[in-house]
This record gives sequence, C-alpha cells and structure tokens, in this order.
Amino acid sequence: MNKTRDITVIVNNVAYERAVEPRLLLADFLRHTLGLTGTHVGCEHGVCGACTVSVDGDSARSCLMFAVQADGCRVDTVEGLGKIGKMSPLQESFHEHHALQCGFCTPGMLMTATDILKKYPLATDDEIREGLSGNLCRCTGYVHIVKAIRAFKDKTGAGR
Repeated sequence: MNKTRDITVIVNNVAYERAVEPRLLLADFLRHTLGLTGTHVGCEHGVCGACTVSVDGDSARSCLMFAVQADGCRVDTVEGLGKIGKMSPLQESFHEHHALQCGFCTPGMLMTATDILKKYPLATDDEIREGLSGNLCRCTGYVHIVKAIRAFKDKTGAGR
C-alpha cells in the first residue's frame, strides 16, 4: 500500500510535483522538502505567526496545514518577496525602519503585512497593529514594524 500522495503546488512561481506523506505539514514540506527555510516554525500551534505563508492569496499558518491541502494551490513564502541585494520595497522598509531584531518573526510579519496591505485600508497605526495581532514578536514591541508598514503604505499607496 502506497503511503504517499502525489501533489502539485506552485511555490514562489515554480511548479513542484512531489510524493508526500498525508501527515506532512506544509511548513515541513517547504523547509525540508523544498529547502525554503525562510518559513520559520515557532509554536507549532498556529499562535505565533512565524510560519505564515500565502496560499492562493490569503495568509495561512503553514504549521496548521498539511502539504496535501496545498495540492493545486499557489503558495508564496518570504523567499518569493525578494532576495539579498534585491529586496522588495516592503523588505527595504523593514530594513530602513529597523523593524527586526532577532529576525525570527520577520518572515511571518512580512507575509502577514503583504496580505493586510492588499486587503485593508490600514488608515491608522491601530489598524496595522490589529492586522498584525496574530504575529508575535518578543524583541521589538512592534513600534518599528508598524512604522515600516506605515512608511511603505504612505510611499506606495498600498492598502485598499
């Protein structure tokens, strides 16, 4: 009896076909099968937000989702935003405003910020904080993260 299932998933604009065990988490598929280690695993309960990715345009906790659930989906990770030497404008704003310290939460913050900037007006800093409320950061107190998102929004006109 075959204990794997074939899936096809587009990750950061690259199509992958793999045989996976049905119990393999999307976070583990991204990190261990595809080698995309930017998706961090923190609490493994969906609470901290470090594993946040985009699945078909919506942010999702990859530690709560099985890889087989992503079959046929488009998944975007922090690696898809930009690269060293060619960061995305949002990544540059995080850099310019010192919106990271240890960096562990940063990929999830960037992916969540990308999602909320597409979907909500974020007219106030409180709205940005509410949008980020599912992502935990133990280092920054969120002040610089909010400043970075506000600066990006003001510069680009992002937000609904």
